[in-house]
Amino acid sequence: MAVTEPLNDPALKLVQQESRVDWVRLRTLLVLRWLAILGQTIAVVIAAFYLGLRVELGLCFMAIGASVVSNLIAMTIFPENQRLSDRDAMLTLLFDLSQLAFLLFLTGGLNNPFALLILAPVTISATALTLRSTFILGVLAIFLISCLGLWYLPLTTVAGEVLQLPSLFILGFWSSIVIGILFLSAYARRVALETHRMSQALLATQMALAREQKLTDLGGVVAAAAHELGTPLATIKLVSSELLDELDGQPELAEDAALIRDQADRCRDILHSMGRAGKDDLHLRRAPFGAVIKEAADPHSDRGIELHYDFHSVDADDTGDPAQQPHIWRKPEVIHGVRNLVQNAVDFAQDQVWIVGEWDDTSLRLRITDDGKGFPSDLLGRLGDPFLRRRSPGPRDARPGYEGMGLGLFIAKTLLERSGAKVRFLNAGDPFLTDDDATGLTGAMVEVTWPDGAFDADRPVEALGENEQIIN
Repeated sequence: MAVTEPLNDPALKLVQQESRVDWVRLRTLLVLRWLAILGQTIAVVIAAFYLGLRVELGLCFMAIGASVVSNLIAMTIFPENQRLSDRDAMLTLLFDLSQLAFLLFLTGGLNNPFALLILAPVTISATALTLRSTFILGVLAIFLISCLGLWYLPLTTVAGEVLQLPSLFILGFWSSIVIGILFLSAYARRVALETHRMSQALLATQMALAREQKLTDLGGVVAAAAHELGTPLATIKLVSSELLDELDGQPELAEDAALIRDQADRCRDILHSMGRAGKDDLHLRRAPFGAVIKEAADPHSDRGIELHYDFHSVDADDTGDPAQQPHIWRKPEVIHGVRNLVQNAVDFAQDQVWIVGEWDDTSLRLRITDDGKGFPSDLLGRLGDPFLRRRSPGPRDARPGYEGMGLGLFIAKTLLERSGAKVRFLNAGDPFLTDDDATGLTGAMVEVTWPDGAFDADRPVEALGENEQIIN
């Protein structure tokens, strides 16, 4: 079972673009800078006029004024909805970092508890910018905070008393800020990446589902057109046949009537073939379980891999007759999800793929197994995550080419789980797999199980968009 996607799918190509360029609006950074300007002004005023500290007011307000001027210039030149490139956003945060470091230099360095704010620009970069930009800002922040631990203008009272922490506390404060820069930036970046990748994967899921829904709707429209046009065509054929009988002595007119009848027959045949493309009957919304699974797997039946089907009940007296199979809704979610799983199996099978469906009074289960070399053991626990990449140095030859994005399995898993199913990835030789029908099989297996509750017609099922319930 591979993690592969069709390379010619524009939806998957779109969501695989993981560039973080132009994520940040200029207005967002300007608003944050205005808040910083307000806070810095209040802090300087309170320190100078309420706490009675000697502060270089001229230099402090010059630093604050630089931020004000920078904001006003940016607001004048650029529109409010301007989105910054990664480089421009990094330079903006670099300015904020330098301005804050200069203010801290004027107000006691690491003796100033507001030195903790040096974490803000690096954290913002970690959530919105590239790793390169975050690394540059992080290194510069550590450099500046280290300089502030050694060189600064001390805080003094009106009486001339120097306010200074013991060296041990300065060292501890420096260490906590450095650790905070490293930890918070790494933590924020990891969470932001996971959120971004999940949103991309869900977008791809919705696009794939919308595409499948359009194909299904198109088939319905074709079937409806064939059904509606059948009556007037039958009337045309009947009238032309009667005219042909009445024009027996008029060869030229009889030839025209015969042409009309023949063209009506041709239209009937065309609509009949189009109706088959529309799944034969617009009102056929439900079908036997095996028929729906075969329909989903059919596009991959001619790729040189033999597909084996087996649909049966757990009950011993079941004959496998399609009439005895449970009927499910023929919905795009189920068809597209199963089709992705079959595609993955065919991609990595050597010669054969087994598609086994079974049911009982409590559940409906589908197993798709290939005769390949199985899933890498180090990836089994993470299969179904979007944008899966191999991280451990395990052997690559067990499942060559498996370092894909993982989007195909994520889409299949998400769609099937929205239908009420549970999806499990395993190897056929796993020790906890003791079912008789898996005996002797090797390779990767995906097991999809719908519980009995998913068959209830009145049970609401959460779906992507406004889709109907899938399993009945």
